[in-house]
Amino acid sequence: MPALSVTEAHDLIRSALIGSGTSAGNAAYFAQAILDTELSGLDGHGFYWLQFYCRHLRSGKVDGKAVPRVEAVSEVGFRVDAGHGFAHPAIEAGFRRLIPAAKAHGVAAMGVYNSYNAATLGYHTGVLARAGLLGIGATNAVPTVAPVGGRVPVIGTNPISYAVPAPGGEIAFLVDQSATAVAWTAVKRAADAGEPIPPGWALDRNGEPTTDAEAGLAGSMAPAGGVKGFSIGLLVEVLCAALAGGRLGPDQGSFTEDDGRPIDNGQFFLALDPDAFSRGGFAPAVTALTASIMAQDGARLPNARREASRERLAREGLTIDADLLARLRAFA
Repeated sequence: MPALSVTEAHDLIRSALIGSGTSAGNAAYFAQAILDTELSGLDGHGFYWLQFYCRHLRSGKVDGKAVPRVEAVSEVGFRVDAGHGFAHPAIEAGFRRLIPAAKAHGVAAMGVYNSYNAATLGYHTGVLARAGLLGIGATNAVPTVAPVGGRVPVIGTNPISYAVPAPGGEIAFLVDQSATAVAWTAVKRAADAGEPIPPGWALDRNGEPTTDAEAGLAGSMAPAGGVKGFSIGLLVEVLCAALAGGRLGPDQGSFTEDDGRPIDNGQFFLALDPDAFSRGGFAPAVTALTASIMAQDGARLPNARREASRERLAREGLTIDADLLARLRAFA
């Protein structure tokens, strides 16, 4: 497969977004997030999803030139209207208010609505951590998960993420996980390739475990840890729809179809200033905690694989399927 340097990959991503109708301002943070996702080794969430973003721009499903509007509901609370545009510029605009508010008051929160696929949620919480804040984020999605004991999906994979800051603008560790056993994209790519999926990934229409990817897409994603995973996904739905103002899963537009209908889901972020709460005890405690993990043979911190991939792929370049590369260049 062709390999791209980091600069070539960034230029491709940015050009494809702008060529499909995104304003240059809206493309900046978004392009960096997609590049970071690909560098992190999450190859099903970077270049692969970029083709859907471009198609949705051209079909009118998402407004690439939307200007987010940030409303302060208090000194520490913000609502961001994404204007049926991408989540990334709306999140970026909200963070310009959220970060200084959290540093001034110790805590701040924001909800985003009329939004779009937030892609890799950990990228956003990582921005908060590099700003010295403990960042927590969530985003809801179209229904792919049935309640335990049920058969009809009512919530999405509904990921939640948190990023823990370290001194010097670094990240001590970062968690980014869906409420399901695996991300929906993993099942979708298996179905596209005509490949089976491992047991435990999905259930068919009858609520029975399946290794057939197509049956899994037609049925339900398996929640991580059974009822516990569904409960986490339910919390995300409350934060992102009931609280932030995004649509409930069943009312959202498709994440993949070129139907011109906005997704209009929601995101929610909470930022906390460690020093304001811990009075200087946060960094030593986190250092001791991470040391207790790393001292064990074979143990690793969350996000360690992503960090290792970033370093390796920055040196070696990013491989991309030749057909996908041609499609993205056509959008550009």
